Amino acid sequence: MATPSDAQRSHKRKRPRMGEAEAASRPTQQHLHNHTFDLHYFLPTATDAPVVTHIERVSADNRRTYSTPVEVAPSSPVKRLRTEARQHISGQQPPLMVVDDSERYAMEDSDEYLSQRGADEETVPVSEQRSSSDPAMNTWMPERDAFLAALLWRDGRGPASESELCPICELRDATIRCQDCLVRRVTCAECCVDMHINNPLHWVEKWNGAYFSRCSLRDLGLRIQLGHYDGSQCGRPRSARDDFVVLDRNGIHKPAIDFCGCYHTTEAPHMQLLKAGLYPATLDSPRTCATLACLDFFQILSLQGKTTAYDFYASLETLTNAVGVKPPDRYRVFLRVARQYRHLMLLKRAGRGHDRYGVMGTAEGELALRCPACLYTLYIAMDACFRLKRRLISSWARDPGLGTGWAYMIAPGPYLAYIESVGEQKEMSTCSGLAAIDHANDKFSRGYAVTGVGMGVCARHEFILPTSVGDLQKGERYSNMDYIFMAFMRHFMALLWLVVSYDIACQWSKNLRERVANLPPSIRLAAILKIVELARFVIPKMHIKGHVLLCQLFFAIGLLPGGGQMDGEGVERPWSMVGGVAASTRASGPGSRADQLDDHWGFWNWAKLLKLARLLRRRHDKAEYELATQEAAFEELSVQQGDDVPQWLEMVEAFEADPTQPNPYQATTEGLTERQVRDRFEEEEAKEIAAGRVPLHDVGPAEFMENLLHVEDEQCVVHVGRRLSY
Repeated sequence: MATPSDAQRSHKRKRPRMGEAEAASRPTQQHLHNHTFDLHYFLPTATDAPVVTHIERVSADNRRTYSTPVEVAPSSPVKRLRTEARQHISGQQPPLMVVDDSERYAMEDSDEYLSQRGADEETVPVSEQRSSSDPAMNTWMPERDAFLAALLWRDGRGPASESELCPICELRDATIRCQDCLVRRVTCAECCVDMHINNPLHWVEKWNGAYFSRCSLRDLGLRIQLGHYDGSQCGRPRSARDDFVVLDRNGIHKPAIDFCGCYHTTEAPHMQLLKAGLYPATLDSPRTCATLACLDFFQILSLQGKTTAYDFYASLETLTNAVGVKPPDRYRVFLRVARQYRHLMLLKRAGRGHDRYGVMGTAEGELALRCPACLYTLYIAMDACFRLKRRLISSWARDPGLGTGWAYMIAPGPYLAYIESVGEQKEMSTCSGLAAIDHANDKFSRGYAVTGVGMGVCARHEFILPTSVGDLQKGERYSNMDYIFMAFMRHFMALLWLVVSYDIACQWSKNLRERVANLPPSIRLAAILKIVELARFVIPKMHIKGHVLLCQLFFAIGLLPGGGQMDGEGVERPWSMVGGVAASTRASGPGSRADQLDDHWGFWNWAKLLKLARLLRRRHDKAEYELATQEAAFEELSVQQGDDVPQWLEMVEAFEADPTQPNPYQATTEGLTERQVRDRFEEEEAKEIAAGRVPLHDVGPAEFMENLLHVEDEQCVVHVGRRLSY
C-alpha cells in the first residue's frame, strides 16, 4: 500500500524536465518586480473610540502600587489632519521635550528598520562613532589574499631558485638565509657567517630540498671572539664551555664563545662578556649570560606593561622553539641577572658611577628622582595601600635588598626595630567611618609578613618622595605612618611651609609632636620637629565627605589659605600603576620585592618628570582664566553686598589668624532632608483636604515631585552607565 509520502516522491520523479524554450520564457531575476504596500491598506479604518490608559500611584508606605484606568478622548478630525500635515512637512516627529544632548540616552537604529522605511521619506541622519582606522581597515580587507601570498612567499625561497648560486660569492649553492635580517637573502654558509660577525645571535635556516629548517650560526662555524674590541682574531683563544647559554630578545641561544688568552687583554672572562654586551650570571667560570638588549627589553616591559619575569622567560622559550621542545632552563638565573641589572641602572642614572666614593658612598634617598617644582612650599599627601602584600616567605637575612633605603623604600633595619619596640597600639577615633583606625590592628595580617605599604608623595605633582615607602606589618598603625612621615621629611629644608594631606589627619595629627619625639635619633631632628609644629593638616577632598562636620570645617583644603585647587588625592593615583605588580611581589622575598618596587617608583617619577612642563603650562593657563573669572565675580559680589563686606572681611581675617575664633564658613542653618520636605508638603495637602478642597488627581504634588526626583536619579545612573560602556 502506497503512503502519501511515496506518492509525493513518485510525483516528483514523474515531473517532466523543463525545456529550454520554457525555461527561456520564465522570468529571470532581472525581470522580477517588487511591490510595496503601506500597512494601512490592509488594516481597517481606526474608529474614534476613547483610548484606555492607566495611572499608577504608590501607597504611603511605598509597598503597594495602585493602577486606575482612565479613558482619554480621541482628538478631533481637524486636529489630526493638522498634525499629519505638520509631520509631513517637517519629515520627523516634533520633540516632546527639550533635552540636553549631553544627558540624552541615544540608541542606534538597526539596519533592518531603516531598510523598511520608504525611499521618499526623509530620515534623520544617525551619528556614528567611527575611528580613523576604519577606512584603512575597509581598504585592507579585499587585499587579504595578496597579503597572505606575500607572507607565504617570504616563507619560501622567494625569487631564488633551488639551483641558484650564492649571490655574493657566486661559487657555492645558496642554501642559508637569516630569519632576523630585514632582507631574507638566500646565501651560502660561508657568506652568511661573514655577514653575521656583528650579529652572532640571529636565527638562520637551511634549505633541505623541501623547506627551510632552523639551525644556528654555531652549526655553520661562527665563533664569538671576546677581548678584541678592534675586531682582530686572538692568537691564543680560550673556548668557553660547550653548554654556554645566552638569553637574547629573540630566544635562548647556545653560541660558541672564545675568551682572549693573549697579551691583548688581562681582563677576567666575566668582564670580557660584560664589555661585549653580555651580562654574566656568575663571576667564576660563567656559563650563562643575557644580552643587555634583552635586559633592557624586559625592564621596559615590566615597567610599562607590568610583564612578569615568568611570562617574559616563557616568551623566550616560545621564540626558541614553539613546538614544545624545551631549551636549557635558566629561569632562576634570569631572575638574579634581571634584579642586578635593575639595581645597576638605578645607580647609573643617579650618577654614582662618576662619584669618587662609588656605590658604597650612596646616601639614603640619593637615588630617588626628586620633584623639581616644589621649591618654596611643600604639599605632602600620605596614604596606605593594602594590595601590596607579601607572604611569610624568606627574611631580610636570607634575601637582603641590594640598596634598600637608597631610593624610595625605607631601610629595614632601624624601621623594623622601632616598630617592634612600640608593640600594639590602641588608636581611638572620635570621627565615624574611619576604617584605617577601626581595623588598624587586624588588617588581614594572618599568613602575611607585610599587609601593605604606607607612602608619601608630592601632593601637587605626584612625585614619590625619597625614603617615603614603608611596609605595614599589621594595618595602618600610627607607629608605621609616624616613622614614614619623618623618614621623608628629613630630606627637606626647615624653611619650607608644610601642608600635609592624609585621609585620617583629624586623628593622626593629635599628639603627633609627642609621638615623633620617641623616634630613633637618625630621623628625629630638631629642624624636622620645628616643621611639624608649624605644619597644617588637611583631609583630601573626596575622603572628607566621610568625616563629621567638625572635621569638614577644620581640615578642608578649600578653607586653607594657599590651598588653591589641590585635591589632596594625588597619593591615590600611583596605586593604580603599582597594582599590576601586586601579584608578582606577593610571593617574593623582602629584598627582591623592595628592589622591584624601587624600580617601579622611579619609573613613575620619570614619567611625571617628562610631562611636568606640559602640566604646569596647562595649569598656568587655567589659573589665569579662573583668576579673571573669579575676580570679576568677587568684585560684583562686593559691590552688591557692600554693607556686609567689612564685617565679613573682619571675620575671615580673625579666623585665619586664630583658628579658635568662630568659623565664618560654617553654615548657621541646616537644609531639610527629602523626607522632611515631603512631610511638609503632605501636611499642606492634608490641610487643603480638611478645608474642603478636593484634589483633582489621585497623585498629589508631593508624591509626584518625589517620583520625578527618583526618575532623575535613574536617568543619571543610565547616563553614567552609557558613558562607561564606550
